[in-house]
Amino acid sequence: MDYKNIYEVWCSDPYFDEETKTELKAIEADNDEIQDRFYRRLEFGTGGLRGVIGAGTNRMNIYTVRQATQGLANYIISQNGQRKGVAIAYDSRRMSPEFADEAALCLNANGIKAYCFESLRPTPELSFAVRELGCIAGIVITASHNPREYNGYKVYWEDGAQITPPHDKNILAQVEQVTEFSQVKTMRKEDARAQGLYETIGAQIDDLYMEQLKKQSIHPELIQKAAGDIKIVYTPLHGTGNLPVRRVLKELGFTNVYVVKEQELPDGTFPTVAYPNPEDEKAWTLALALAKEVDADIVLATDPDADRLGVYAKDTQTGEYVSFTGNMSGMLIAEYILRERTKTGTMPGRPALVETIVTTDMAKAIAADYQTTLIEVLTGFKYIGEQIKLFEQEQTYHYVFGLEESYGCLAGTYARDKDACVAVMMLCEVAAYYKLQGMTLWDAMLAMYEKYGYYKEGLATLTLKGMDGAQQIQEMMSEARSNPPKTMGGYKVLAVRDYKEDIRKDMVTGETAPTGLPSSNVLYYELENNAWCCVRPSGTEPKIKYYFGVKGTSLTDAQEKLEALKQDMLKEDS
Repeated sequence: MDYKNIYEVWCSDPYFDEETKTELKAIEADNDEIQDRFYRRLEFGTGGLRGVIGAGTNRMNIYTVRQATQGLANYIISQNGQRKGVAIAYDSRRMSPEFADEAALCLNANGIKAYCFESLRPTPELSFAVRELGCIAGIVITASHNPREYNGYKVYWEDGAQITPPHDKNILAQVEQVTEFSQVKTMRKEDARAQGLYETIGAQIDDLYMEQLKKQSIHPELIQKAAGDIKIVYTPLHGTGNLPVRRVLKELGFTNVYVVKEQELPDGTFPTVAYPNPEDEKAWTLALALAKEVDADIVLATDPDADRLGVYAKDTQTGEYVSFTGNMSGMLIAEYILRERTKTGTMPGRPALVETIVTTDMAKAIAADYQTTLIEVLTGFKYIGEQIKLFEQEQTYHYVFGLEESYGCLAGTYARDKDACVAVMMLCEVAAYYKLQGMTLWDAMLAMYEKYGYYKEGLATLTLKGMDGAQQIQEMMSEARSNPPKTMGGYKVLAVRDYKEDIRKDMVTGETAPTGLPSSNVLYYELENNAWCCVRPSGTEPKIKYYFGVKGTSLTDAQEKLEALKQDMLKEDS
């Protein structure tokens, strides 16, 4: 059937509720809107679903959530995992509680127990809960940092990480086989509870999770000495971070924590921000105003599902607050952990630092300084989580820290996904450490630049919506593969890594070798003088992403080099 026929079915079939039909009938004169809602099924990618909330096959709604869950249930049954159950959490977005229940009841109808959090929780706590409860899988309803009209559905496997091969492809295949809504099972919540299939969880898991967070502290005694002198402004951006972040800071001894009142409570409409993303400077207006009012040392923001952390720190020379990228804050935490674990004799044998291929090259310099193995993985924290599992299975390395450029990191192995709660805790401990030395986080960052080099990274995106946009993105990637540039931003291209074809080609000698990583639609350009570029389609939004990195002789020099590289890369694809 074409999209118009499918639209008519949704408007008339008794399977769909009246609210859905009313929403769809209101757009009956808008062919473009009908096409966008029905030209395809909402794609179940390698991590799950993400899309605009609304009626239609290409939207997030109770029907597409059920359909995806039925595919997941079929796979769990094929793996004989139904007795282990599935943990389910959700964030503050619109329809999150409803989608969580729909997923649970679909699983229940398939004989699979669901452990459902009583109210919203951070995504990393779901990762923790999967392993703590011995579940076969986990689901979290969230669209992370996407705009307010989005929601999503992420799937985790029993190791606590988002699904990776072979499970991701196998689950995807099962979801694709659920072509008719008549194949989807569900049941009433009262019946599921009565049969012991639907169990509510909450405080007990919270307490265990909190204990694991606090175990990551290296110098709790330093916090006690400096905590009273540090002023912290924090905003959860209307999301899930408010309670766990404030709790862990309080239990560690931080006393001067100021929360942005206008953004304290959960609200899926995100009334004070257009885009609830700590990477967006507009999201910081209220937090920075409060920081100036109370003369804060550091300003922190977590995204709606509390897996990403954004940071500003005061520059005492100017009195202004300086924005930290995820690379910068991640490097501050990474160096602190490596240095202090080494100093205190608590560094495990064969330590490893794990980062994605688009994360700062400063990590390589820091790892070398502390004789720590650095391992690079594809973009996506699930690949960092996978490394923790592999280290344990193969007894090769001990994971000490992992990070990605997009404001996500993880200290410890209690979870297998990035955790803004532990990032807040560790960064505040780092701030306490430097406070006792008369330094701010910005002072510490400048010292790192002086020691390791002025590494600077950037990101640019191009949004191309709809059916035509998806085609354009694929054409752009194909063109880049067919005609690789010889120079970029004044830098000579030394090698091109094509992760989709698993080939690294030396552009000087012509020699080729495998990339050593799984297949992914990513192109990476190794440039001279420690510079690099990378391009890939977003896995969650209709965007193509461009990443850049340089090493300069000063902040100004690095910024100028980065801007030249960025402009040249974007010009190539304009």
